[in-house]
Amino acid sequence: MIFRKGSNDMNAPIQSPPISISDYMTETGLRARAASRVMGRAETAAKNKALLGGANALLASQASLLQENRKDMQAAAEAGLDSAMLERLELNPARIAAMVEGLREVAALPDPVGQISDLNFRPSGIQVGKMRVPLGVIGIIYESRPNVTADAAALCLKAGNAAILRGGSEAIHSNRAIAACLQEGLRQAELSENSLQLIETTDRAAVGELIRMKDAVDVIVPRGGKSLIERISAEARVPVIKHLDGICHVYIDDKADIDKAIRIAYNAKTHRYGVCNAMETLLVAESIAMQVLPKLASLYLQAGVEMRGCDGARRLIPDARPAHDDDWDTEYLAPILSIRIVTDLDQAIEHIARHGSGHTDTIVTEDYSRARRFLREVDSSSVMVNASTRFADGFEYGLGAEIGISTDKLHARGPVGLEGLTTQKFIVLGEGHIRV
Repeated sequence: MIFRKGSNDMNAPIQSPPISISDYMTETGLRARAASRVMGRAETAAKNKALLGGANALLASQASLLQENRKDMQAAAEAGLDSAMLERLELNPARIAAMVEGLREVAALPDPVGQISDLNFRPSGIQVGKMRVPLGVIGIIYESRPNVTADAAALCLKAGNAAILRGGSEAIHSNRAIAACLQEGLRQAELSENSLQLIETTDRAAVGELIRMKDAVDVIVPRGGKSLIERISAEARVPVIKHLDGICHVYIDDKADIDKAIRIAYNAKTHRYGVCNAMETLLVAESIAMQVLPKLASLYLQAGVEMRGCDGARRLIPDARPAHDDDWDTEYLAPILSIRIVTDLDQAIEHIARHGSGHTDTIVTEDYSRARRFLREVDSSSVMVNASTRFADGFEYGLGAEIGISTDKLHARGPVGLEGLTTQKFIVLGEGHIRV
């Protein structure tokens, strides 16, 4: 759907003549930039009212949300989307309830905007500190998961930003319905509806325009498959917060508690398959492999997990297929697991450094010194001891919802919540001070 140039009703479809994608995106960016200045000075109470109003609208619209989602699910199935994509696309009452809870959680979080830190007197007599401020306009590009519409909007708005959302064409009906609920919340709070704009066209040219709008957009957050994120990283003229792969590891040390290790390794793989924080490679210390792998293999077989192992692992797991070199570098997002027996902690860390994606890695051990080494030496955005990789999540980290996971080292790293959607500026307080 393209809009009439200059129309004030952004919900009205084009009659004639249609404007170009370039003009449409330019107008969207201009509206977002103006709205960002309003959101940047909005009171916390108003932002919270918008979020809670959006949550109530989602609850009241559950039937219509499910109806719109069914349209997307039917079209996606007819288009031959794989099971992982269909699983991400589906809405159900539990997922709608999770979106509602996410909005309420974000509303309950402290507002980071305007917080002042590190305020100190300098020898000159001035006070110097830092104030947390919104980033401005955030573009979110995502695939399949319609819940991202609610999660991303909530965080952007609470952090005082305007958001431009471009979901995948496969979820267009679901995304429209969710965005309409959130805009209802903005209306109730008397905030600009342009603070949240969903790109209505499914034309892929809109993505190319969005990631080059450096005068209107301050940062891009892509959420989706590797090819999408690689394209955006390569072509964007706007800063990008991203991660490419979620090749997550669990290393079972020879000082591990066996029962604890089995619970963690099973949960990390089977809790959900099509998510970036699911374990894709299991590393097991050689001296404990005989005690661990046969028990785990039995559980994985019952769950329908295909195992691909090194030669040592296959000797202990007759049902495992041979693991090839590319298996160690693959994010399956499916019930497939690569398994390697390593000699010790050093080899486990070396494997993760070579094949990991910097997302999330876990060690299972009762040895404090080894746990500390793992925490220090594994260079990932989340590093864990005796916990499932599935905890690498904004909600579980107390961030409310998350806008995504960043494996970059600058600006934000790990799950990106409210604070990651703000920046800091220096502030100086004086009383007529002049420099001499």
